[in-house]
Amino acid sequence: MLVALLYLVLSGVYLLVVPAALYLYLQKRWYIASSFERGFMYFLVFFFFPGLLLLSPFLNFRPKRRQIQA
Repeated sequence: MLVALLYLVLSGVYLLVVPAALYLYLQKRWYIASSFERGFMYFLVFFFFPGLLLLSPFLNFRPKRRQIQA
């Protein structure tokens, strides 16, 4: 029973917790990252791709609509 609980916790961390934190990290650092950091970002996206794919329908990080003053 303990092993099943451990698998459940680790899969939840891999599929939900770390990808959510990764989304926030990418949102904050995407446009100001150095080349090494950008390569690290690509590695993290590749490594946690199943979780990012699972969360992607629920998250929207598109830029806000601009208000044009006339």
